[in-house]
Amino acid sequence: MRDRGHAGGPRGFGFVGIVVCVGLAVSLGPACRPAGEGPADKAAARASEAGSGAIAPFPLEEATIVSLQQMMAAGDETSESIVRLYLERIEAIDRTDGDGPGLNAVIEVNPDALAIARELDRERQEKGPRGPMHGIPVLIKDNIDTADKMETTAGSLALLGSKPAKDAFVVERLREAGAVILGKANLSEWANFRSTRSTSGWSGRGGQTKNPYALDRNPSGSSSGSAAAVAANLVAVAIGTETDGSIVSPASCCGVVGLKPTVGLVSRSGIVPIAHSQDTAGPMARTVADAAILLGAMAGPDADDPATQATGVRLFQDYREFLEPGGLRGARIGVLRDRRFNFAKMLDPILENAVEAMKREGAEIVDPVEIATLGQTGDAEYEVLLYEFKADLEAYFAGRPGAAVHTLEDLIAFNEGNADREMPFFGQEIVEQAAKKGPLTDKAYLDALAKCRELTREKGIDAVLEEHKLDALLVLTNGPAHLTDLVNGDSFSGSSSSPAAVAGYPTITLPGGYAFGLPVGVSLVGRAWSEPELIRLAYGLERALDMRRPPRLLTTADLTTGVTVSFGIGPGR
Repeated sequence: MRDRGHAGGPRGFGFVGIVVCVGLAVSLGPACRPAGEGPADKAAARASEAGSGAIAPFPLEEATIVSLQQMMAAGDETSESIVRLYLERIEAIDRTDGDGPGLNAVIEVNPDALAIARELDRERQEKGPRGPMHGIPVLIKDNIDTADKMETTAGSLALLGSKPAKDAFVVERLREAGAVILGKANLSEWANFRSTRSTSGWSGRGGQTKNPYALDRNPSGSSSGSAAAVAANLVAVAIGTETDGSIVSPASCCGVVGLKPTVGLVSRSGIVPIAHSQDTAGPMARTVADAAILLGAMAGPDADDPATQATGVRLFQDYREFLEPGGLRGARIGVLRDRRFNFAKMLDPILENAVEAMKREGAEIVDPVEIATLGQTGDAEYEVLLYEFKADLEAYFAGRPGAAVHTLEDLIAFNEGNADREMPFFGQEIVEQAAKKGPLTDKAYLDALAKCRELTREKGIDAVLEEHKLDALLVLTNGPAHLTDLVNGDSFSGSSSSPAAVAGYPTITLPGGYAFGLPVGVSLVGRAWSEPELIRLAYGLERALDMRRPPRLLTTADLTTGVTVSFGIGPGR
């Protein structure tokens, strides 16, 4: 669930400013739009324009949960026909053994998806829909247990062939809501917590996922397949997981919305873990509205995850009530611009545009603000993750019937014995470090955990929000996608995920602009359990920016040819 997006220094992007420099472009959105014309509507209208000759027209291009429900209610489509269309889209766009671009975002499709959809159609006819998710296909990350005909492997061959005893609680919730589990999404193996030189989006089982905006670039990790699939219209919505950055970073790099909930809002039982103090699942979608609908279907108290029953949990059955068109009016937002996030200066206009959009929508801006403790938790966070990875993953193994591995030492031996398939590009240094850690009663672990919580909560996010009486913080999510490099590993260009991730606090990212035609997200960060406020603010900002553009499945060279800069009239194409 961890994306090492906070590591590494800034990347040079050339010239900064409102000029074109050898194909460089920073693109910003429209200053205004007619009332009632939302981003999903405009994105759908532009779908054919955004397409290329390599992409066949797709009837469900940019379809949302609401529009899919309207199609089913009108009799224009059924859940079965929608599932069939997405399966055909996966076959055409995703498969690496065909003539298409081979995104490789879907590691496995559910062989029962059509039958499940058919039964849900029958239920709709006889009883009506259960709710907004009835008949809606959902992809889930391959570290989330399903007790069906699909595998759950976290991308590792070590878990192939063993079956979870039951569905993850999140999957139970989705099935109860009437969702169709369409398949499993590829990911960074073991949620990107295996090697210090890993390549995001690669797993031994699934291979390398591509970024649909530039096929030679990385989708970011570890929810790589979930983000790429939603971006490329292989599905309307998907589930990702995050420990540090692995929802928001791939969402940003793939031009979609990602919501990382407060730890404890969504159950982790039945999800292959890294660290219980930071792990959470969350929705990934093309619109804030779809993310809100999916969050309502996922969240709920679970006896097998005490964090979901802790004091202070704020749970809502339906987050659509917070989708307010004027959601920014009267809000007080602080802007984080700290250069320790390692963002290139050329990305500043994207943040500036978001700030101006919020002002136009009636928000009060405090700019800049600072988190006084920023950058002080890196070593402590890593210590916590190493300790918890060993304890949590071995506990997961113990509850996994038929697993070939039961300890980290077993996993290390398995990878060494299958190095040609599991370690052709990078090793397992992180697993080896974690295997040497002691129990969670060790003073080193307890001290590191206490330090992380103090510096990111009461002396971090809580402190800056209270000092300036803020509703949320606004910050760039991360830099544009880097080139996929299986030789050298990832080369990140800035990330802001760690403060909220370490605190266990919520973040929502949405498309904020484009650099070289590559998406760049902006994030809103809030207090614990502030998902309603963040959804309200993000919905208002999404409408003001209107930045979602379908990818065209190009290469970097094709993407940057003839790109122009545009300010105030919409992104260059």
